[in-house]
Amino acid sequence: MSAIEIGRLLRANTREFVVGCRVSQLNAPAFGALVRIPLEGEYQVYGLIYDIHVDDDGLVRQLVTAEAVDANVIADNRVNRNVPIEMSVLSVGYRAGTQIVHLLPPKPPLSLDLIYLCEADEIRRFTSAGRFGYLRHILGAENLAVGELLAAHLQQAGQAHAEGGHAGWVNTATQELIVLLRDDYPTLMSVLGAIADSQPAAAQESPPEPARRSGDER
Repeated sequence: MSAIEIGRLLRANTREFVVGCRVSQLNAPAFGALVRIPLEGEYQVYGLIYDIHVDDDGLVRQLVTAEAVDANVIADNRVNRNVPIEMSVLSVGYRAGTQIVHLLPPKPPLSLDLIYLCEADEIRRFTSAGRFGYLRHILGAENLAVGELLAAHLQQAGQAHAEGGHAGWVNTATQELIVLLRDDYPTLMSVLGAIADSQPAAAQESPPEPARRSGDER
């Protein structure tokens, strides 16, 4: 299990939660990263980071209007800021004992619970359980950059699977997305475009071509 602590819970509901962290903790998490919150017993809640935002405080409002700000003052404000950096996380599943379930958790975590970044072996276990059931939470979420989130997740999870000897995981996941979005062609093309853009130029492969619907024109 990962020991990389990235913050504590600020607020939560069944579908998502918000994590507060210090600037020094922001080096580890990234957009699209899989995180977990251990609760009582062997119960774990999993989520994907879909937004990272930095709110201002009173001192920052004063400093931004100053003509010159000393570098030491900026560094001190970033390290000792009294407003945490916030990460919004989409719930995508949970683990009860040894069983991983791609359903919404039965109950949300509680304020000040610790949040950890998942390492490669745990990413592989979570994304290999069942048949990509957690993807529907991403596709069904509102007001998210769905294509960008999926692309970031597939890039990070694909790297974890490649390290574990399963380099074809991304293609399998992409095929599943094509099936799930077969009735939403505009979203499908947006998602496939974001996935293609997330691949290194030297390693890019053409994404699987979705079946063309009757009446579609190029």
